Order: sequence, then C-alpha cells, then structure tokens
Amino acid sequence: MTEPLTSEEGVMIVRIMGEGQVKLADSHFTELNTLDDELLEEMESGDEAGFRRTLHALLDAVRKLGEPLPDDALEPSELILPAPDATLDEVRAMLSDDGLIPG
Repeated sequence: MTEPLTSEEGVMIVRIMGEGQVKLADSHFTELNTLDDELLEEMESGDEAGFRRTLHALLDAVRKLGEPLPDDALEPSELILPAPDATLDEVRAMLSDDGLIPG
C-alpha cells in the first residue's frame, strides 16, 4: 500500500482509459519515463511483444505507485494513458514528442 500523498508534494491526476484515475506524486515520473522511453523504442521498431510487455509494466507501475481516486471523483486528468488492451496504432495516436508521459 502506498503512503497517502500530502498537499505539499507535486501530484498529477492520471487516468488509465477504462479503469479510473490515480493521484501520482511527481517523484515517480523518472521511473515511469524510463518505461515510456522503452515503449517508444518498441513502437518505433514494431516490436509488438515488447510493446505489450512494456505497456503492461507501465500501467502496473502507475497502479502500484499511485493512490486510486474514488470511482465517483470528477478530477480533471492531467495525463491519460491507454487501456491495457490498446493496440500499437491506438497508442501511437496518443503519443506526443515525449511519448505518453511528458518529460
């Protein structure tokens, strides 16, 4: 179980499509950016198996490191991540120059 986030920490509201939202401390984004960079490389090379594995690792890390918001919470999401079953093309359409995660 993760520690509750304090208001002093920088936090971001992250939505995983089809699942819900989590509150994620900015301190976790270095770790998530590493997975995001891997995902970007696998997408560029067309490595479907690697893409699937890394997408699941990225989403699992967000779930593990984040604090889930109640299902009825209506917070604006600052970052939207694809569903676990998203296709390579669907994720490619969501990408910015930085990948899925800014930074």
